[in-house]
Amino acid sequence: MRKACTFLCGIMAAAVLSGCGAQMPELTQEETNLISEYAVGVLLKYDKYHSGRLVDTTGYETVEADTSEETPESQPEEPAPEETPANDTEVIDVSQDEEVAAVPATIEEYYGIQNFTFRYTGYELAQNYPPEAPESDVFFAMDATEGMQLLVLKFMAENTGTSDQTLNMLEYGARFRVSLNGESSQGALATMLLNDLQTFDDVIPAGSSMELVSIVEIPQSASVDTIEFILRGGEENATIVLQ
Repeated sequence: MRKACTFLCGIMAAAVLSGCGAQMPELTQEETNLISEYAVGVLLKYDKYHSGRLVDTTGYETVEADTSEETPESQPEEPAPEETPANDTEVIDVSQDEEVAAVPATIEEYYGIQNFTFRYTGYELAQNYPPEAPESDVFFAMDATEGMQLLVLKFMAENTGTSDQTLNMLEYGARFRVSLNGESSQGALATMLLNDLQTFDDVIPAGSSMELVSIVEIPQSASVDTIEFILRGGEENATIVLQ
């Protein structure tokens, strides 16, 4: 840099000195520009701080842009919570409603029979009824059909009054059905037995009882586990579980 400055100073001095002794030749604009460019080139050539690049990038590291997007680790999808079905069931508060009358569960209550009570005492399986009775004492007897047997349900009808009273079951329109072992019910047989519960019509003394029966046919091989006695003739049927 110092050498360049010395050189330029010499040129300038020569120009000054020449101005003292002789007239400076006139230069064209082109020649003036050439001398200026040459002088600038000499200065830059010896300037150690000058670089020929417009921008010196030696001090910078080249970093390539990573255009790939980082893919997050796949997370297991959580199962969507199960939707709780809306409870569309209508809840009706009947606490303020009138009480519904229960269907009577006894024969006397269902038919409205006064001064009499009926009590179930058991059953009998037979091929004929009444069994082993002298022919002279039997007004009517019945036999089971082939492959069947008679299921005889027995009840005690008691006169709870203080005087003799007539019990006429026909008057109350009594009708019965029997369901054995939870199966479909069948109607009680219509008989001419004097003690048939459906058709009984006779006087029972005060404080006395009379055995009345209701009969159905069942298969010969059938067993008796449960018996339901169904009362009919009123507005609604009523069921009495005998056993």
